[in-house]
Amino acid sequence: MTTNRVSDPLPPPAIILNRRFLLALLTFVLMLTAIASWVGYTLAVAKIEAETPASAELVVRWQARLQEQKAALAQVETDVQHQVDAMTLRLGAMQGRLLRLDALGQRFVESGLINNEEFDFSAPAPVGGPEVLLPPESYNVPGLSEMIERLEHRLDNREQQLRLLDKLALRQKLDDERFVEGRPISWGWLSSEYGYRTDPFSGKRTWHGGVDLAGKDGSDIVAVAAGVVTWAGKRRGYGNLVEIAHGDGLVTRYAHAKTVSVKVGDLVQKAEVVALMGSTGRSTGPHVHFEVLKHGRTTDPVKYMARASH
Repeated sequence: MTTNRVSDPLPPPAIILNRRFLLALLTFVLMLTAIASWVGYTLAVAKIEAETPASAELVVRWQARLQEQKAALAQVETDVQHQVDAMTLRLGAMQGRLLRLDALGQRFVESGLINNEEFDFSAPAPVGGPEVLLPPESYNVPGLSEMIERLEHRLDNREQQLRLLDKLALRQKLDDERFVEGRPISWGWLSSEYGYRTDPFSGKRTWHGGVDLAGKDGSDIVAVAAGVVTWAGKRRGYGNLVEIAHGDGLVTRYAHAKTVSVKVGDLVQKAEVVALMGSTGRSTGPHVHFEVLKHGRTTDPVKYMARASH
């Protein structure tokens, strides 16, 4: 009996279909992935390109930044220049004050209050010292400002001290100038003393309230002390008269002048020419009638002529 061989069964068509489907699906997924990657790359590049400015825009931006930096630098320079200008003004004011102090010091030297061999106000003060090992440092603006402030403070103190000394010196000088002493003429002789005498016109015994100093016609008559002119012109008996008030009740008179060189209200200095010798009024020849009055009363001028300056 013949047996029929059973053939191998065929694979199910569903399995084949599943493999093809999976392969197609995998291919589609890979394609989608590739497309998505390309799209993402394209978008990223586009974004970078959009965010990255063009060369012209970069130039504009750098120029703007440079302008900002230039403006900031210009402002700094302006601020520094203002500070320099302010310090320059302060230094100029200090220079003027130093010139005044030098003038005061020179006045003291000329007046003899200080020794001109010790203080020479026309030359800078000598300074010096050993060289230090530390490296030198340049001043900055705050340091200069602080140094100027210290100098200004020292100048204030020195000015106050020198002004006080100047006032004392001027007062001393004024007292010396107002001190009545000396002769009202540079050359001549005593021709009539103070007190009773024989009147040259009447021959009678009369009071002579001054002294007569004879000299050359037209020679100088000088003030024996500083003061204020209270009379300058003709006066009965005196001829041309100059009267000077010196303070403290002291008054001097210079009579019989040829001409008068001052006027009422003038401030005259010691030894200043106030008139020229003549023979006006009751006079027998060129001379000056010199009187010294103390609180309205005449006193002997000889003691003022002879005394030394204190």
